[in-house]
Amino acid sequence: MGKTVAIVNQKGGVGKTTTAVNLAAAVGAAGYRVLLADIDPQGNATTGLGINKKKLVASSYEVITGNAQAAQTILATAFANVWVMPSSMNLAGAELELVELPQRESRLKTALSLIREDYDFIFMDCPPALGLITINALCAADTVMVPIQCEYFALEGLSQLMNSVRQVKRLYNPLIDIEGVILTMYDGRLNLTQAVVDEVKRFFPRRVYSTVIPRNVRLSEAPSFGQPVMYYDRFSRGTQSYQELANEFMANNNAVASRTE
Repeated sequence: MGKTVAIVNQKGGVGKTTTAVNLAAAVGAAGYRVLLADIDPQGNATTGLGINKKKLVASSYEVITGNAQAAQTILATAFANVWVMPSSMNLAGAELELVELPQRESRLKTALSLIREDYDFIFMDCPPALGLITINALCAADTVMVPIQCEYFALEGLSQLMNSVRQVKRLYNPLIDIEGVILTMYDGRLNLTQAVVDEVKRFFPRRVYSTVIPRNVRLSEAPSFGQPVMYYDRFSRGTQSYQELANEFMANNNAVASRTE
């Protein structure tokens, strides 16, 4: 049964979608079957994997609202062992619709339970907000991965995120845990960067990945070509960093050896 990881930070612009796309691609390239569930109404993870949102028949919106089963929405990508449950702008209205629906906080969990055995890992790219869609992801998740930008306001709002995780753990999902914290947009030349790193490690003791993600032009360019960075430029610093993060993630999950190669 696939492990389900919610990639969450209610603060935008922290590298959440970049991490979702590139970690999924790197783990898939290692031989594991990976599903990236895009539950962000912006749908950037969908386009980042080369999917044309204008041609979608069904998306995560239909899954969450109960108008389609998860298997009916999943698309193969051009990248090794990576599938996507795409998102569309329709999902923006789901927050209001969910309020009136039964089991509103666990609809995604129920939907994913039918397909978990088909994948080794399911990553969920969550919206930059702590609304009902993100609560659905937390209820469905085994663990939570938190990208944090190496800038002054990095920890702003994180206590609110942790409160949400604890509330979901108490009410709906007692087994949820922190997978790890990823430091993104890292620039080791700045004193501020090290100050943020130290503060993050105090906030999340023993949960911070040793791999850091640097600022990298190729990482910024790759989404406009609908490719993860390792397929766009295999020799870039961004590719190297996400490969190292994937190795660390797989080692933490006792998943170093390839499953399909």
